[in-house]
Amino acid sequence: MLKVYIIMASKYIDIKTVKFFMNNVQELEKILDKERFVDYNIESVDLYIESVKKFADRELFPYIKEMDEKPAHYEDGSIHVHQQVEKMMKEGGAMGLISAPFNYEDGGLQLPLLVHTAANYILDAANNHLPGYSGLTSGAAELIIEFASKELKEKYTPKMLTGDWGGTMCLTEPQAGSSLSDIVTKATPDANKAYKISGQKIFISGGDHQYAENIVHLLLARIDGAPAGTKGISLFVVPKKRLDDNGELVNNDVTTVADFEKMGQKGYCTTHLSFGDKDDCHGYLVGEENNGLNYMFLMMNGARIAVGRGASAIACAAYYASLEYANERPQGRKLSSDGTKNLKDKQSLIIEHPDVRRMLLLQKSMVEGSMNIIFKAAKYYDLQHNSNDEKEKSKYHTLLEMIIPVVKTYPSEAGIYSINNGLQVLGGYGFCSDFILQQYYRDIRISSIYEGTTGIQSQDLLGRKMMLNNGEGAKLLLDEIKKTIDEAIQDEDLKKWADSLSLQLDQTQKILFHLIPFAAKGDYERFLADASIFMEFFSLVIIGWSWLEIGVASKRSLILSGSSDDSSFYKSKLDTLEYFYAYELPKTKGLADILLHPSSITIKKENKVIS
Repeated sequence: MLKVYIIMASKYIDIKTVKFFMNNVQELEKILDKERFVDYNIESVDLYIESVKKFADRELFPYIKEMDEKPAHYEDGSIHVHQQVEKMMKEGGAMGLISAPFNYEDGGLQLPLLVHTAANYILDAANNHLPGYSGLTSGAAELIIEFASKELKEKYTPKMLTGDWGGTMCLTEPQAGSSLSDIVTKATPDANKAYKISGQKIFISGGDHQYAENIVHLLLARIDGAPAGTKGISLFVVPKKRLDDNGELVNNDVTTVADFEKMGQKGYCTTHLSFGDKDDCHGYLVGEENNGLNYMFLMMNGARIAVGRGASAIACAAYYASLEYANERPQGRKLSSDGTKNLKDKQSLIIEHPDVRRMLLLQKSMVEGSMNIIFKAAKYYDLQHNSNDEKEKSKYHTLLEMIIPVVKTYPSEAGIYSINNGLQVLGGYGFCSDFILQQYYRDIRISSIYEGTTGIQSQDLLGRKMMLNNGEGAKLLLDEIKKTIDEAIQDEDLKKWADSLSLQLDQTQKILFHLIPFAAKGDYERFLADASIFMEFFSLVIIGWSWLEIGVASKRSLILSGSSDDSSFYKSKLDTLEYFYAYELPKTKGLADILLHPSSITIKKENKVIS
């Protein structure tokens, strides 16, 4: 009989892996050597990470199933959410989970983004319905601190960083979707150096709830007479309640119209907001007119890291639930040497079956390979923003730009596939609501849509990033990958994987040499037609790099550990590396065939099949 605790798995993350990737693979100590982080060392960071894990164990993980069963909902003109949202915002705010990366003078802890990312990965894995509330508040506060006036900063950010007030991004409109060029929300100057805002925004995560005294919206709108397209978009602070001359909160004519009922992440509210129905919604310009999209892009890279992080973390929790089930569920018997089963033998645990082990290794390779590349993106951010050398700043900015589309997309898409395999491990129970896997499967599905769909990210990767500075960005990234290959090739056990990745780089160049001429002659439709296929191909290459990097660090640590208990931990990383290179990376061959094929079937206008 199955043990009851399998229904709600007892583990959602391996904290040792988080620390190993942060400290050893991404070499946190080199970040902590920067002047800004002088108050921290590896030991103090580890204590912080441990405190986050304890908070997640106590206040997040036990409530994930309940938040799915009792979703956020619209009632009597407002959104009602689970009471743990208050815990996340208030207690999390007191712990610095919102303010961690901010400067001391702004009320922050001045921690590296790498550490903040590792901490939030734990929170996401524990309960993916909750960290979005704090994460969006942090992102909105960052925009105000970076670009808004001192007055706006002093008025609105202190209570955001403590979690007393929430924050959002308001981009999408009913008629515009992902096309920001078609935004029509209006901003009309008034006599008080503010603007009257009128319009509607949809899909606003964390847009309203009963546990925030105020919600500060960062909203894109057009000032009357602004140029068409994205060049005419400005950014505004639009609070749900504005501060009057006496410092008192008064309603700001922001109306909650509805909450979207979603297939997953049901505890994370997604609102429809209306601004200025009574012509009394005041917005405050951030920075210069018509420069709003450029400001918003500061938040975009962080938001895309967060989406990839969340997807990887959901898949992480699903992996440990699958693993726990496989270690407890007896079914079938192993085949004997003559290919038969002895029914007198004791039933085997399903983890003893090779196909189940394959599915578990698939999950682990996706989860840990993506976790490491997400941490690398955060590391690049830290190196970019904490260097005094302009050339070095430019290098790490470019490297971050190059991997961001993959960091967002691979965990989102491969995570769905990974959890799908987890459902298969559970068999029929995976399809039942009593078990958590089906919830993780629903929760992760939104990740490939958040912050730009897979199609948008893929066009960004191939159409913009691969062409960045006439291909200099791609060359810089390939040089970084080659450094890992050169290091790995010195180790006899890793050499074959290093050689394999080197061949993948050659194939990447061959594909680009095939596709770029289409762009050169102006045939951008043909150039970008298979951008999503290229994303899938290139993501496997990047995660192959991630695993080779993990392999190098694991071999180094294995030598240092000798025969200690830690040796099995490092060996498990090397086994998963082997799985990825034997089972996942070879999938690039078929994808390369598609990308190099002369067919243009998807862009034929006369195609009757899809008419």
